[in-house]
Amino acid sequence: MSEKRLPVLAVTVGDVAGIGPEITAKMLLNHPELRQKAKFVVIGDVAALRKAAAGLNVDAGKVREIQSPAQASNEAGTIEVIQVGPSLEDVELGKLDARAGAGSALFVMKACDLARKGEVDGIVTAPLNKAAMHLGGYKWPGHTELLAHEFGVKNYSLVLSAGDLYVFHATTHVSLRQAIEDTNPKRMDDILELVHAFSKALNRQDEPIAVAGLNPHAGENNIFGTEDSAILTPAIEKARAAGINAVGPIPADALWPQAVRGKWKFLVACYHDQGHAPFKAVYGDDGVNITVGLPVVRVSVDHGTAFDIAGKNIAREDSLILAAERAASLSLGWSTVWEAASRTEA
Repeated sequence: MSEKRLPVLAVTVGDVAGIGPEITAKMLLNHPELRQKAKFVVIGDVAALRKAAAGLNVDAGKVREIQSPAQASNEAGTIEVIQVGPSLEDVELGKLDARAGAGSALFVMKACDLARKGEVDGIVTAPLNKAAMHLGGYKWPGHTELLAHEFGVKNYSLVLSAGDLYVFHATTHVSLRQAIEDTNPKRMDDILELVHAFSKALNRQDEPIAVAGLNPHAGENNIFGTEDSAILTPAIEKARAAGINAVGPIPADALWPQAVRGKWKFLVACYHDQGHAPFKAVYGDDGVNITVGLPVVRVSVDHGTAFDIAGKNIAREDSLILAAERAASLSLGWSTVWEAASRTEA
């Protein structure tokens, strides 16, 4: 019986002025057990990673530059890096820098290119800084939108996950005013189809999909807004008629306590903070960010660049480890997820 192939994961280090290089170094240098779950190739900046390794009292020689994923040995205690762009050795930690911002976008673009070529099976992302990325000339709202552009997909979702809980977002990195406008019939149809496709790929298609109300008390019979009755309810009814087990809209302040107690495993939040704020309050470093709707799995930490602690060697790698483990577990079977999700693109 042949040995099961390890998935190859591209780990992008994010903004090198933040904690991305540090948590990447800690994950790969201090957790040899991960090498039994995946083969790791870092996409980023060699100098930044050598600086991070030095902070861990690890010889700089343990950070090795390679040219392709095929050259990676996956040896424990090493960091194997594909250098992208010019060296960022002079970037100061904890400060906005256009060079670091541009690099963070280029790292992701390189990882997507490797994925399109079939050289990696999944992408794991350390955090980037949106302001720095914009200074660097890349105007994407965030990682999710950049990835969607690189893979040419239109129906996708940022999904926060802890254990078997999945929180899909109908809208993400837009103003609250824009989020209300974007929570329209088409988007609700698309997101419910996407959640169903994902749950089906996980063989959990019978589980209910709980939709959070947009307004307080889900509109309270139109007293606090008409969007819940005019947009969300018809979308849910349409989905149910198509065999999708959607329920709601449920007031978010009721839905979240129920979800934490285990009643709901698939949630749809209408806007960024409706999903992120309670999720992070409850799950913290136990959560990851999955992008559903891409042809390869992408999993990220659920925190930011933490400029305030960059270089202090106190950043925790817990969320990045969880992201790597989740990507490893999903990557080789992701084609099923993609086939189901891509049908919603039609």
